[in-house]
Amino acid sequence: MPWSNQSGGGGGWKGGGNAGGPWGSGGGNGGGPWGGGPNRGGGNTPPDLEELLKRTQDRMKTVLPGGGGNLGAKGIALVGVVLVGVWLATGLYSVAPDQVGVELVLGEVTDQTQPGLNYNWPYPIGQVETPGVLQVREMTVGMEEFVTGGTVRSRDVPEESLMLTGDENIVDADFKVQWRIRNTREGVSDYLFNIQNPEGTVKAVAESAMREVVGASDIDAILTENRAPIQIAVQDLMQKTLDDYRAGIDIINVQMQKVDPPQQVIDAFRDVQAARADQERIQNEAQTYANRIVPEARGESARVIEAATAYRDQTVAEATGQAQRFTKIYDEYKKAPDVTRERLYLETLERVLGSNPKIIIDQKQNSEGVVPFLPLNELLNRSQGQSSAPAARSSVGAQ
Repeated sequence: MPWSNQSGGGGGWKGGGNAGGPWGSGGGNGGGPWGGGPNRGGGNTPPDLEELLKRTQDRMKTVLPGGGGNLGAKGIALVGVVLVGVWLATGLYSVAPDQVGVELVLGEVTDQTQPGLNYNWPYPIGQVETPGVLQVREMTVGMEEFVTGGTVRSRDVPEESLMLTGDENIVDADFKVQWRIRNTREGVSDYLFNIQNPEGTVKAVAESAMREVVGASDIDAILTENRAPIQIAVQDLMQKTLDDYRAGIDIINVQMQKVDPPQQVIDAFRDVQAARADQERIQNEAQTYANRIVPEARGESARVIEAATAYRDQTVAEATGQAQRFTKIYDEYKKAPDVTRERLYLETLERVLGSNPKIIIDQKQNSEGVVPFLPLNELLNRSQGQSSAPAARSSVGAQ
């Protein structure tokens, strides 16, 4: 060999008596090319820098070919090859199943790789980012969650949760947002290089969007039936804002957790809600009464109109019939006036005397002048009334 081995060996890769590798790091001298290090071996005294340099030079002479005091050309070349190989090996990287690899060369994105073992230019020429594109991230706005004693607890954050509604009320709203990185080449690049703090950006956008939607809604709708449309509106507004930022983030879901009035006024708010419930109940009862009475009034009105129409038609028909009857009698009267006059006189007497009680007086019979007679009509009517009364009583008893 061109260099002599100071350890007395026959050349080549021969180490000292305590060496466990090319640097001779075995035994009690500690691991590594620099010996035991400043704090190893039980002492706190820092090692002498000149001693370290001398020891390193001695070990390099034992490892490299030749044992002379100066390195040869072959030794320098071998060291260079080893260093270049180590440098090239730094370009190897692995991508997890829920990640994608984004390769950069001199700061510019050149390729996007799939899970597995891949290779890129070594550092500092090439760099690799491996964001988790399949991971669903979740954050809470309005409350802070922490773990104490194995139990997840939450603490309200008023500066995030207190919001002003459209009807000038204050509401305490807590909600959660689920999001993930957009699994496209442009989406991953935007996520990595367009926003500096993704978590903070998503949280700020979520709080801003919720405040805007709540500010356009009434407190009754927020507390009761209108939560689902509010959540959808917040999700759409967040997605639009992040797309304008080119953040490369997809909003998966917005879920409102606790929505209440502020704790200081919750009792008064409940009283107001109870009063509004009573108001709605009274309005519903009044509407029910109106729905019942109005159709009855309309029916009564229709009945009166129909009765008046029928009376009018009846009166007109009777008048028409009387006029026609009079015309016919007049025609007969012109043909035989005396006979017609006598017949009318007799018919009128029959109609008048038939509907009134009668007393016959004959002054020639006796001084009283009253002629007794048998009232057959009255007896007949009385007998008919008596016969109908037992029939009615028998029918009532049968029931």
